[in-house]
Amino acid sequence: MGTIKLNKVEKWFGELQVIKGVDLEIAEGEFVVFVGPSGCGKSTLLRMISGLEDISRGTIEIDGQDVTDKLPSERELSMVFQSYALYPHMTVGENVGFALKTAGMPKAEIKERVAHAANILELTDYLDRRPKALSGGQRQRVAIGRAIVREPKAFLFDEPLSNLDAALRVQMRFEISKLHDDLKASMIYVTHDQVEAMTLADKIVVLKFGEIMQVGTPRELYERPQNLFVAQFIGSPKMNVLDCTVDGDTLNLGGSQSLKAPTDAVKVGIRPEHLTITSKAKGHIPGTIEFVEYLGADIYLYVRTQDNTQILVRASAEENFTKGADIYLGIPAEKAHFFNAQDSAIL
Repeated sequence: MGTIKLNKVEKWFGELQVIKGVDLEIAEGEFVVFVGPSGCGKSTLLRMISGLEDISRGTIEIDGQDVTDKLPSERELSMVFQSYALYPHMTVGENVGFALKTAGMPKAEIKERVAHAANILELTDYLDRRPKALSGGQRQRVAIGRAIVREPKAFLFDEPLSNLDAALRVQMRFEISKLHDDLKASMIYVTHDQVEAMTLADKIVVLKFGEIMQVGTPRELYERPQNLFVAQFIGSPKMNVLDCTVDGDTLNLGGSQSLKAPTDAVKVGIRPEHLTITSKAKGHIPGTIEFVEYLGADIYLYVRTQDNTQILVRASAEENFTKGADIYLGIPAEKAHFFNAQDSAIL
C-alpha cells in the first residue's frame, strides 16, 4: 500500500507556528514533491510524517491507520537524508543490509534483499567496496539501497541531491525517477529546487511559511498558478510580473496595442518564452535591450522598459540581438496571467 493522509497538521516551536493546519492526501504509488524556499517548513513536514518530529495538532494516517503517536520504526517508512550517513568501515553490501541485520533477519534473506537492491541500483559490482572508494552518486545510491531493502510502505527523500554537482544531479534525477517506475512505491521528496520538482513529480505541493499555496501536477502549476507566489516560484527563469491599471476592460502597457483584461487586475504576468518580439505598430511594451545572455540554443534578453521595469525575454539563438537596441514586445492574450490586489490569480 502506501497511502498517506494529513489532517489539519500543525507544528509549534514554543510560540512560533511553522506548520499551519496542513491537509494533504498522497495516493498509493504517487511521487509527491514538497517544494518551497528555505524555511517554508517542507523538511519539518517530512520529518513529522516519518515520526522524527512530534505533531502539535492534527493527525497523520498511513493506509487508513492513525500513526500520529507511533514511533518512526512502527510506521514502515524509509527515509533517505541529504547526508549519506554510511558506515566507513563497512562494505557497500554491509551498509545496505545493516538495518536488516540489527532487526535479526536471517542471513540468507538479507543476502537476497541486498542483491535485489544492488541489481536495481546497478551496485552489484561495488558490494565489496567501502564508501571511500565510491563517487558521490554511488554513495547516494547506497543510501537509497539501504531504504529499498526494508520494503517500506513509502520512501521519504530529504533533499538527497543537494551535495552533488550539477551533472550528477541530472543523472540521479533520472535514476530516482526510474526507481519509482520500477518499484511503483509511494515517494515523498523534499527540495528547494523547482527544476527537480518539475522533472520528478506526479504531484507538487508548493509551501510558503508552513502553508500550502497550491497542489497540482507540474503542468497545472506552470500553466494555471493560483496565486502570484506559485506563478513566480514555478518556472525557470521565473515569470515576469508587471504592475498595471485597467481602464474599463482594457490594459494599456505603454505600447501601440492594448490588451483585454479583468477589471480587478492590478498585475499582469507573462513567462519569458511567451513574450513575442514584434514591430512598433504591434508592440505592447517598448524597451531597450540592456544585456544579452547567450546560452547556445536560447538567448535571454534583459529589457528595460520606459517606466524603468526590467523584463526577461527568452528568444531563439538563431536571431541576432544587440545590446542598447530598441525592442518592442507583444503579450499573447492567451498566455497572460492576471492577479488581483490579494495576489490571487484571476482565471
